[in-house]
Amino acid sequence: MVGKYLKLILGLIVLSAQTAAAPPPEDTLSSPAASVTPSHLLNKADVDAWLDGLMPYALSRGAIAGAVVVVVKDGQVLTERGYGYADVEKRTPVDPEKTLFRPGSVSKLFTWTAVMQLVQEGKLDLDADVNTYLDFNIPAYEGKPITLRNIMTHTSGFEESVRELISDEKEAPAPLDAVMKRWVPHRIFAPGTTPAYSNYATGIAGYIVERVSGVPFEDYIEQHILKPIGMTHSTFRQPLPAALKPLMSNSYQTASGKAMPFEVVEPAPAGSLSASGADMGKFMIAHLANGGPLLSPETAKTMHTTFLDMIPPLNRMALGFYEQNQNGYRIIGHNGGTQRFFTYLWLLIDQNVGVYISINSVGKDGAPSAIHNALITGFMDRYFPGTPKDGAVDAKTAAAHARMMAGHYIASRRSDSSFMRTGAYASQIAVTVGADGGLLVPNFKTPGGEPRAWKEIAPFVWREVGGKQRLAAKVVNGKVQRFSVDAGSAAVVFEPAPWHANAGWLNPAMVFAAIVLLLTALSWPAGAIARRLYSAPLALSGRARMRYHLLRGFAVAVLLVCVGWLFIFSAMSQEGFTAINGKYDGLVIVLQAAGLIGFIGLLALALWNAWSAWTGGRWSSRLWSVILVGAAIVALWAAATLGLLSFGLNY
Repeated sequence: MVGKYLKLILGLIVLSAQTAAAPPPEDTLSSPAASVTPSHLLNKADVDAWLDGLMPYALSRGAIAGAVVVVVKDGQVLTERGYGYADVEKRTPVDPEKTLFRPGSVSKLFTWTAVMQLVQEGKLDLDADVNTYLDFNIPAYEGKPITLRNIMTHTSGFEESVRELISDEKEAPAPLDAVMKRWVPHRIFAPGTTPAYSNYATGIAGYIVERVSGVPFEDYIEQHILKPIGMTHSTFRQPLPAALKPLMSNSYQTASGKAMPFEVVEPAPAGSLSASGADMGKFMIAHLANGGPLLSPETAKTMHTTFLDMIPPLNRMALGFYEQNQNGYRIIGHNGGTQRFFTYLWLLIDQNVGVYISINSVGKDGAPSAIHNALITGFMDRYFPGTPKDGAVDAKTAAAHARMMAGHYIASRRSDSSFMRTGAYASQIAVTVGADGGLLVPNFKTPGGEPRAWKEIAPFVWREVGGKQRLAAKVVNGKVQRFSVDAGSAAVVFEPAPWHANAGWLNPAMVFAAIVLLLTALSWPAGAIARRLYSAPLALSGRARMRYHLLRGFAVAVLLVCVGWLFIFSAMSQEGFTAINGKYDGLVIVLQAAGLIGFIGLLALALWNAWSAWTGGRWSSRLWSVILVGAAIVALWAAATLGLLSFGLNY
C-alpha cells in the first residue's frame, strides 16, 4: 500500500506536482537562441490531425473511457476535441461544448483568481496574517503567521490532510466553515520556507473569499468568474444543479468497468469544479488576455509573474500557477486529479496559447500521466521546438556530486502527526549512483515505466538522460538540504530523511525484528506440540512460566497489530477515500490502543527475559535474549517513527 499511498498523495502534483533568486538558465526562458523553426504550423487543421492520431490510440492503450482537449490561440478557440465516451454503456460521446469533466485541483486557479480580484479591490492583503479575515485562529509557527501569499505559493507549512477530502458517499459536503474548523492540520514548516502543497490551505483561501465578499464561495465564483466570461456549463456546486447534471461525464476505473459515483470534494475551493472543455477554453483566454474581464492587466501580471524561488534553476511557483517552462518557452499552468478524473492546463503566456486536457478514467499502467506527458511534450516539440543549452560537468566532479546526493529522502508534502506518517517514511525516495558515476532515482519513472537516469549539466543540476526534466539540489556547506524535479518543484521538495527514520537501516532492521518476533511467536505452539508428542511438561514454574507465556503472547499481539495496520493501509489503497474517510475508524482505535500496550509491553518483557537469562541461563538463552531485546527495541522504534503510536482520527 505504501507505494500506492505515495502515488495517491503526490500524484496530484508530480507530473503534475520564493524571494527572487538567480534567474533560470537560458533553456527555461523565451530565447531566440534556444528556439528551432517549427516543422508544423499551429493551425486547426494540423492540430486536429495530430490529436486525432494521438488520442484515440492513447485512450485505447491506456483503457481510458473518454477525454477532452482544448487549444486556444490569440483569444480564440483553435480547436476543441472530444474523444471516447462520457457514458460507455449508453455510448454517449464526449462533447467538448457540453460534457462536464472534473478538473480537480485546476479548480484552485478559480480560487486564486477570486483572491486576486479582492486584492485588486483593496479588500485583501496578500501579506497580512490570515487570522485578520477568519473567525477562528490558526496559530503562528516559530512566531510567524500564515499569509495569503504563503497559501497561494503552497508554503503555508501545513502537513497533508486527506480524511474527508473526497467522498463518493455524500450527497453534499458540509458547509465550508465547518470543513475548515473541523481540524486544523499541524504545521511542519515555517511559513514561506518550504513548498508543501495543501488542499486545506486552499480551503482557507476560499473561506476568506466567502467571508470578505459576504456571499457563499460558490455564489462568488458564479457571479464574478463564471458569468463574466460566459462559462455556462460550469459550476462549483455539489451536487450538480439539475440543468447540468445530465451533462456530467461518468468516471471509470477502466473503460470496461462500471460507471462510478459523482465525487464530492469537501474543501470545495480546492477542487469541486465541474466544467466543459469549451468553458475551460474561455477561462484560459481570459488569463492569456492579461486577465480579460476578470482581472486588471496589472493584477494579472502580478499573478502570472510573481515567482517564489526555492531551488534555482527549477520551475517555480507563481501566485497560484505552477511554472512549467519547456523548450525555452515560458509556461504556467496547473494540474488536477480527483479519484478518477485527471486534468492539466498550460498557458504559453508570451505566445498567447493555452492547452487543456481532462481524462475521465484511471486506466492502467499510469495512463493519465503518460497521456498528459505525451500531449504537452509532443505539442511543444511540434509547434514550439527548442534545444536546451546545457553545460557540462567533468566526470570526476559529477561522480563526487552524485555520491553526495546518494541517500534516502522524504517528501515535504506529507502527513506527520498521525499513523498516515507511515506513507511518507516508508515510501522514501532513494537516490543512488549509477555504474557510470551518474545519478539514478529509481522512484522517478519514465512514461514507459523505466527508471530515469540523470546527467549533471551544471553544479548540482541534472538533466534527465533522453528527456527534458531537470533535477536540482540545494547544497549548503557541502550537505544536500533538499532537491526536486521540474515537474513538481513548485509544490514539493525532497529532504534528507532524518537518521532515526532512514530507510537505509530502518527497513532491514524491521525485517530482522519481524523474523525474530515471528520465530518467538511460532515457538509457542511449536513447543506445545513437541511437549505433547514427547510427553514432556514445560520445565518452568511460577514467574518464569508466566514470563514465558507473556513474552510469546505479546510477540503474537505485536504481530497481529502489524497485520492490522497492513490491512488498514491495504484497504485505503484498494478502496481509496471510502476507507480513508473513516470506514475503519473502530479498527484504527483498537490498533492504536493495542499497539501502545503491545510494543511497550513487549520491550519490558524482553528486558525482563534478558535479566533472567543473564542471571542464570545458558549461553544460548543469553544470546537469544539479547536478540529479542534488539527486536523489541526496533519494533517500538519503528512504531513510534511511523506514527503507529499516535492517537486520534484526524489525518
